Parts: sequence; C-alpha cells; structure tokens
Amino acid sequence: MNASPAAIGVIGGTGLYDLPGLTQTRWVTLKTPFGPPSDQLLTGTLAGRPVVFLPRHGRGHRLLPSELNHRANIWAMKKLGVAWILSVSAVGSLQKKYRPRDIVLPDQFLDRTKQSAAHTFFGRGIVAHISFAEPICHELRAILYDCARAEKARVHNGGTYVCMEGPAFSTKAESRLNHQLGGAVIGMTNLGEAKCAREAEIAYANLALVTDYDCWSPEEEHVSLSVILDNLHHNAALARAIIARAIPEIPRQPGCKCQRALEHAIFTDRSLWPAKTVKELQPLLARFLSQKKKKPK
Repeated sequence: MNASPAAIGVIGGTGLYDLPGLTQTRWVTLKTPFGPPSDQLLTGTLAGRPVVFLPRHGRGHRLLPSELNHRANIWAMKKLGVAWILSVSAVGSLQKKYRPRDIVLPDQFLDRTKQSAAHTFFGRGIVAHISFAEPICHELRAILYDCARAEKARVHNGGTYVCMEGPAFSTKAESRLNHQLGGAVIGMTNLGEAKCAREAEIAYANLALVTDYDCWSPEEEHVSLSVILDNLHHNAALARAIIARAIPEIPRQPGCKCQRALEHAIFTDRSLWPAKTVKELQPLLARFLSQKKKKPK
C-alpha cells in the first residue's frame, strides 16, 4: 500500500496572504518552544496533496521582516509534517536584466543581517553544523522553473539573493555595493527561513517576485512602497498560478539530500544531549531519538 504523501508548505510573502483552491481547510494554532509563529497555519488539500499555508507577515501584514520568528515558523511546519516549502517573497532587482514583474529563483544567499543566532535551532547543549554551500533544493527549484515557464512568466533560474534586515530600504552606497558584488535581488526575509528549513530537513525553494529596481541605478525610479504596490497584484496572481502547477509535481515522499541534512551535522554525542533541548527539538530529532544512546567515554 502506498504511504500517504508528506505535506507541502507554502509561505506567502508580501501580497500573498492566502492560497485559493485549498479544500478541507482548517486554521491551526501551534505553540512552539521558540515563541509564536507569524500566524495560525492553514491546513488543507490542493490537487490531492496535503498543504500547510503560512502568511509570513501575518494576516493584515502586521510583522516587520526583523520581527519574523523563523524558528517558530519552520518548527510549526515540521510539526505538521511538512517535507517541502515553497516560499514566495517580494524582492528588489540589483541587475538590469531582472525587471519588475520578473521572477527569480535564487540558488545562493548573501547574508547582510545581524541575527545569525535567531537563524538556528541548535545551541543549548547540542552543537550542529549543517552544510549550506547549496542553500536551495535543486529539485524543488527545477519544478518551480518548469511551472513558471508553463505560465509564460519571465523567469530566471538562479542568482544570489542578498538578505538585509530593513525595514528601511538600502542606501545608495549599500545598493551600489550589492550590485557590484553581482547580487541578483535583495530582500529582507528568506535567509533565516532557508537556514532553519535546512536544519529541519525540509527541502526549500524561493519564488522571488521582482517588484522594483533597488536604488543602485540612477536611470530607474528609486524603490518606494508605492512602486512596489503597483506590481504586487500582478506578482501575487502569477505566484498562485505557479504554486498550483507545482504542487502536483512535487514527489509524494521525501528523498532528496536536503531532507537528510542532519545525518552528519550533529557534533554533540547523543548521550550528552540535554533533556530540555531534546524536548524542544523533538520534531527535528525524532528519527535520531530512536537510536540507542552511547555511553560517554
């Protein structure tokens, strides 16, 4: 008998606060050891697949990028059985070829944040160092690329996502430097998500929707909220169509290396794991907890 398919998570960014087409829906409230997620999580079914949707900034867009609790959001997804995450976000362009209303599927990140401690589940007695050389799931990104092309979107497969904190947009000096370094797009949200997803052994890919040119270019209008809002409705509708195409194409069961990221990443011997930390990380560590403890030497 075929096993039930694992759940697919969708994190909606600026402009994407719902996911039409879901059936058998239920809003779920979860408490996590890291505090509350951005909002309740909406569970349901789409194209015969279990789906969990989370509005990243909360319904009504109530949370700043620096206020997002990535650990709580990803912990909640893991607790609900999510094995893949499709993340949607608004970004600014750092290169001429990435035009407003284009889609970029990043394959790399450049960290401009100051919150690395909030981007890991580990510490408190358990040390782990995940591999993050390839921070985006290749398989999931390929699915998004094919689906974006099927929707006739202007899509770019690959590029570096520069992650800053905000909430203010870049200065000209910052934007010019990021442009000169070869960054593709700039946003405020996805690095922490991607790191926590990798630690949680969830395959992760980002659908970055270009709303504007950042202020590096003297030839283009500088980024402002009014410019962004003009492109949001178009981008959100396109994102929904791509996600609807992508969900049936995602494997029914985990199988990529992203979903085994902790196999050789945990440094601390199992016999030394503190009980409190083990309890906090139970959704992440469940498959390791059935293994027999070794006595410390």
